[in-house]
Amino acid sequence: MTIVLSTPTVDGVREAMAALREWQYDEAPMQLHSGDIGWNYRFGTTETAAVVRTWSRDGRILAVGMLDSPRLVRMTVAPDAFQDEDLARRLVEDFSLPERGVLPEGAVSIEAPLGLLLHDLLSKEGWGVDEPWTPLFRDLTEPVEDPGVRIKSIGPEQAQDFADVLRSAFNTSRPTREYWHAMSAGPFYADARCLGAYDDRGSVAAVVVTVWSAGPGKPGLVEPMGVHEDHRGRGYGRAITVAGAAALREMGSSSVRVCTPSSNVGGVATYKAAGFEVRPEVRDRIRTA
Repeated sequence: MTIVLSTPTVDGVREAMAALREWQYDEAPMQLHSGDIGWNYRFGTTETAAVVRTWSRDGRILAVGMLDSPRLVRMTVAPDAFQDEDLARRLVEDFSLPERGVLPEGAVSIEAPLGLLLHDLLSKEGWGVDEPWTPLFRDLTEPVEDPGVRIKSIGPEQAQDFADVLRSAFNTSRPTREYWHAMSAGPFYADARCLGAYDDRGSVAAVVVTVWSAGPGKPGLVEPMGVHEDHRGRGYGRAITVAGAAALREMGSSSVRVCTPSSNVGGVATYKAAGFEVRPEVRDRIRTA
């Protein structure tokens, strides 16, 4: 059967996210999660559909990708297709040829889970590896401890708090209150929680931008976590991450995972302090020219 590459319609993105939810399981390597696409909805519904790619055979989605930037695609495949040679070869072609509409010419990156046949084929084609990232994982079988600070759900009235922390945490002027409104209007936001940690004066100190469930019995995602520059070094990062884990457990998630650059030593330490275990490092595949 022919493998078909598509840029889905707005409704088609729901099908792609449903596939991603189905593919999540605790023993899986770090991979694209439905929450990654859910977080992208902060840019709008049409804009999100435009950066999603699917690969299907005989009507079944085998792989899903999302352009996190014009030169970076994050992707994964169905668990039973990790060693599918036809799919792997088609993916290499589509990532290598700009006319296929996935990646442009020149320097580009691919985030793909460990264990894919795709990695072997990319190596044969001369693709290299980028800087390491550290996946972290926390089992949610047992109850989660109290975070020790005041936690509040972020709703419409707190959308400006959400934007303020993001701007400070990531040193960017881009986030606005509309980020929260657009993200919360996206599909599957019912399976997400946006939480804020507040100090004794009622000022927002840290935000788990969102924690995303993939459904009961499946791993959830922290995507991402930020601490306002005025409140760093006081344990708020650990506290809000613990609160996010508790929220996911309440939604039925079996575990929670997150991935951060290995160079972000402080971030890795924060997640470890919140009960996360470090998993083997991963690296994006890169083409430098």
